[in-house]
Amino acid sequence: MVALTSSRSLDIATDDWRVNSSCRDTDPDLFFPVGTTGPALDQIASAKAVCDSCHAKAECLEFALTTNQDSGVWGGTSEEERRKLRRAWVAQQRRAALAS
Repeated sequence: MVALTSSRSLDIATDDWRVNSSCRDTDPDLFFPVGTTGPALDQIASAKAVCDSCHAKAECLEFALTTNQDSGVWGGTSEEERRKLRRAWVAQQRRAALAS
């Protein structure tokens, strides 16, 4: 799992993880299915299969979480999976704030 942090400064110009990504030569439409049922589930699974073999998977997921990408498959995660990660991170931040 990738840890969310709010202190990372994102420099898109120097983020070269995309150069080594498995999806670079894949039709981008694969990663942005319409819907979450039926054929879209197959498309999501196919996109995740590309991510599973990618050396830049962690960096891609970090980028998606840092920049609040709310659609598509990023770093091997669906939109709902990233929402769950964000909610867990926010809850952890709240617990930490209450504890201090």
